[in-house]
Amino acid sequence: MAPSSTLISKLKVQLKLSIARLRMVQQKDEAVSKQQRRAMAELLKVGKVESAKIRVENIIRSDITTELYEILELYCELLLARTGLMESPVCDPGLEEAVRSLIYSAPRTEIKELNQARILLVDKYGKDFALDAMEGNGVSDKVLKKLEVTPPPQKLVEGYLEEIARTYDVDWPKKPVEDLGSPPEYNDDDDENPSGGQAQKNLEAPLVAEGAGKEAEEREQLSKATPPRNFDPASPLRVNPPSPRTDNLHPRVKVGSLDLKPPAKVQNVASASKGTESKGPVGGTIPDVDELAKRFAALTKK
Repeated sequence: MAPSSTLISKLKVQLKLSIARLRMVQQKDEAVSKQQRRAMAELLKVGKVESAKIRVENIIRSDITTELYEILELYCELLLARTGLMESPVCDPGLEEAVRSLIYSAPRTEIKELNQARILLVDKYGKDFALDAMEGNGVSDKVLKKLEVTPPPQKLVEGYLEEIARTYDVDWPKKPVEDLGSPPEYNDDDDENPSGGQAQKNLEAPLVAEGAGKEAEEREQLSKATPPRNFDPASPLRVNPPSPRTDNLHPRVKVGSLDLKPPAKVQNVASASKGTESKGPVGGTIPDVDELAKRFAALTKK
């Protein structure tokens, strides 16, 4: 027999590998089970119920195996956490159920790493202990039940099919027509209970009449209103007329066909200049030298 410390080290390695392999197999089985469930839903949809009842047994067996792997994974983790209690040649009572369950179930699975761990456990605790475990003594009841090779009951098969039909929205088992009830009574009285487009028209009619009345009232008020005097916009072009000169007493500015008159003040100044006419020559003629001498003499006398 190998030394206890060496055997426990090897057992720890195999337990870790068994845990990893059990988790991987569980994930693979779950993916395959989902595909099989979709296939069962298609069979129920097309009415092949008998074929679905036979094939659904594979899904039930796969689920049972997955549950068994979960239990064995927990036992491996328990032994890995309590390897300190395995130094004694006699199995500790706290580990006996886990050890016996692994020895009993390992040959009935396809996990190689778990079988290697079983061999190390048999070397550790002896052949008599292993033979007693193979008879089911001290093995967990859950493990024994999961490893039973018996067909599933009819009630379980129907329960699986109903759950698959509900998950994938399949009408199975089909309900009879009388369970659906009679259709509701239909009343299409437009006068009392209008529905649909007629009710919408009845609601829109008073709104349209009210809007037309408001629009007519606003037009009447606008027609009676008096427009302001300064309603026309002021011209942006402003031209200041020239001031009156001797040669142009009444200046006018023409822009195109417009005739711009000077303001009232300029017209008043022009009219006043008519009353005080100069005695000298008007009309733009230049006075001669004698006239200028007379004016200068008159100014010096004053």
